[in-house]
Amino acid sequence: MGEVVEIFYENGFSNKVICNDTPTNPNHQDCCTWYEEIIDDDLKWSFALNRVLHKGTSQYQDIALLDTKHFGKVLVIDGKMQSAEVDEFIYHECLIHPPLLCHPNPKTVFIMGGGEGSAAREALKHKTIEKVVMCDIDQEVVDFCRRYLTVNQEAFGDKKLNLVVNDAKAELEKRSEKFDIIVGDLADPVEGGPCYQLYTKSFYQRILKPKLTENGIFVTQAGPAGIFTHKEVFSSIYNTIKQVFKYVLAYTAHVPSFADTWGWVMASDQPFSIDADELDIRIRDRINGELLYLNGASFLSSATMNKTVSLSLLNETHVYTEEDARFIHGHGVAYNRL
Repeated sequence: MGEVVEIFYENGFSNKVICNDTPTNPNHQDCCTWYEEIIDDDLKWSFALNRVLHKGTSQYQDIALLDTKHFGKVLVIDGKMQSAEVDEFIYHECLIHPPLLCHPNPKTVFIMGGGEGSAAREALKHKTIEKVVMCDIDQEVVDFCRRYLTVNQEAFGDKKLNLVVNDAKAELEKRSEKFDIIVGDLADPVEGGPCYQLYTKSFYQRILKPKLTENGIFVTQAGPAGIFTHKEVFSSIYNTIKQVFKYVLAYTAHVPSFADTWGWVMASDQPFSIDADELDIRIRDRINGELLYLNGASFLSSATMNKTVSLSLLNETHVYTEEDARFIHGHGVAYNRL
């Protein structure tokens, strides 16, 4: 048996050192440091670490960049896994390529959040794109992602990328231009976090939708969408967007480092073109390089929900407002300061 020692920190992070007397893998170190993410009151998700690259608190959120043994470098914000080096392509391909491929000729993209640069990287693969605005509220997140996430260095240096550090709501409000695609690459809505107002009906209706072009498409990450977790925020975000746009499509994919199925919602006032063969043709003709996850058939499959989730989406009545928001488990910096 091994000896277990736990050290807990005020911001919810914990390190666990497990020393094995009889390791099953002779090439594995006898002692490992572990990071634990609290998924629910009685559920944790643990990662063996090589080292902690960065850990601190910005003006807006708790931030950690960890070098894990299984998932490579991972970005953690307010105690929640945001991205892992080995499988972030699943999340970011699903977030970016469906709306750009469904649009007839996308030229401009506005990304809310996305400070790590991966969403911008995927958008810049499209040959028709002329301008990508990435607006993240947290300078510290942007700075250390530019330093440590080397996979996105080319995207950060692209002349088509306009990097803005500001609140996305304020930035959209002050801009007179409209965009073909608006992307919500935001942190999960947690109580006291900086993002939950950007999931509300009033924001979508008054600020975001007027900034879309006539054929414009909006897409957002929508949180956990698993059989046990989809009612946390996924079904509510879907129903809220349905109140604002004529055509709304929810789709999901399993992301291993998230330990769950994840959800996205895409919306427009124009119908989507989602024929599998046509999407494959557009991928071939429009995108520089190869996608690792998404093709036409897999996207159509991802938009087919199981019976339980389908019924939840159909029957959901909750609408996100500033006064009546839903949150996933956890708290942001503002909550901790109360």
